[in-house]
Amino acid sequence: MTEADVSLIQRTFAAQQATALRWRLSTLAERKARLTRLRDAMMAQREAFYTAFAADYRKSPAEVEASEFLPVMDEIRHALGSLKRWMKPRGHWPTSTMLGTRASVEYQPRGRVLIIAPWNYPLSLCFGPLVSALAAGNTAMIKPSEMTPAVSALMARIIADIFPQEEVALFEGSQPTAQALLDLPFDHIFFTGSPAVGKLVMAAAARHLSSVTLELGGKSPTIVDASANLTLAAETLMWGKFLNNGQTCVAPDHVYVHASVKSAFVQACRNVLQQRYGADGSARLNNPDLTRIVNRRHTERVAGLLTDALQRGAVLSTGGLTDLDQCYVAPTLLEDIPADANIMSEEIFGPLLPIIAYDDIDQVIASINAAPKPLALYVWSTHKEQIRQIVAQTSSGGVCINHCVAHFAHGNLPFGGVNNSGIGSAHGEYGFKAMSHERAVLRATPLMLIKLFFPPYTAARQRLIRLVVDTLRLPKL
Repeated sequence: MTEADVSLIQRTFAAQQATALRWRLSTLAERKARLTRLRDAMMAQREAFYTAFAADYRKSPAEVEASEFLPVMDEIRHALGSLKRWMKPRGHWPTSTMLGTRASVEYQPRGRVLIIAPWNYPLSLCFGPLVSALAAGNTAMIKPSEMTPAVSALMARIIADIFPQEEVALFEGSQPTAQALLDLPFDHIFFTGSPAVGKLVMAAAARHLSSVTLELGGKSPTIVDASANLTLAAETLMWGKFLNNGQTCVAPDHVYVHASVKSAFVQACRNVLQQRYGADGSARLNNPDLTRIVNRRHTERVAGLLTDALQRGAVLSTGGLTDLDQCYVAPTLLEDIPADANIMSEEIFGPLLPIIAYDDIDQVIASINAAPKPLALYVWSTHKEQIRQIVAQTSSGGVCINHCVAHFAHGNLPFGGVNNSGIGSAHGEYGFKAMSHERAVLRATPLMLIKLFFPPYTAARQRLIRLVVDTLRLPKL
């Protein structure tokens, strides 16, 4: 992998400063024009993206459309339709002590934004944050993943064609390129990736006190209770888990199933996998709808988790076939997994799904709370009280009830993690705000009540101040 030229990175960063200052005054029309250019350029390269994704990890055109194009197109459509409202300053009524003032919040571009994107959804997770950055009036420097070189190269050509480098620039490379970018004092950093790398990004940002949005991951649990619609749960979870062959940050990582319905649920999952991907290992290996693992190293990692679980006594319910040369791991269901198996502590990020029987929902909740907070939690139930209990007693970036993964695509919801699974929110207005400084603006009016608090503090003035404080029911002076 050829690394980006460090001096070019530094010159581009310097050149973007003047643009960022100028773009503070950018109009609605100018911002919408930039988004429209990005949208049109993507659509013009639609077929080329099919080829690039096939070259990188044999992703089908249908999945390219559904999981790469659709989220970005919807993000752009949402921004174009809502940007006028998002940009408008918002007035706020004065609180009791601020009578005689007028206040508003104005949304100012942060300035120069760095976007570091991962390999699992290289287009969506690169251009999605870029939409928010442009909508908010920022310049951007982008570092896509080196693990999807064909897609990264195509994105680089698109960016170079529609933006001067002093506005938006994309740099290909691996860790040294990322480090050269992180050494610079960006106004905001948007990173998507693992919690381990997220800590390094946050440490780099801390050196410059740069604000950050960290979209991380974790082991997102699923609960299927005795009241759940097992057919719908199996159909939806088998989609959410094996989309992109499990290489999804919000994919169900493991499933807790009530013991009374576990056998029926597992059989329903087997039926869905057979209908979608074929009846046997050979059919699934050759199924064009199954994306490959991104490279051999990651294939070996996922295969290692499977081997470790089986050696420790896990039961293979279906799947299990691996082919390292083809970067293939079959959709696999595992049961009776020992607690000390690596798959129970490491983020899987592949097509392996542990299924765990439970009897007591309190124990499941305790297990979830004992682990780092996940990016998502999925609950399948028709029992309203139990749903309320699970949601109230757990913490996660997002939660879906009788659904999975789809909250990522809901443009009016904040998407993000909590603690280990992320910091900050993205998408829609939440992405716009993440890329903006919410600037407080207070204006005086002729009624300057603050003068009542000016020195000298005579006895009468002190009594007045005490009266105001007492009226607010604060402790007496």
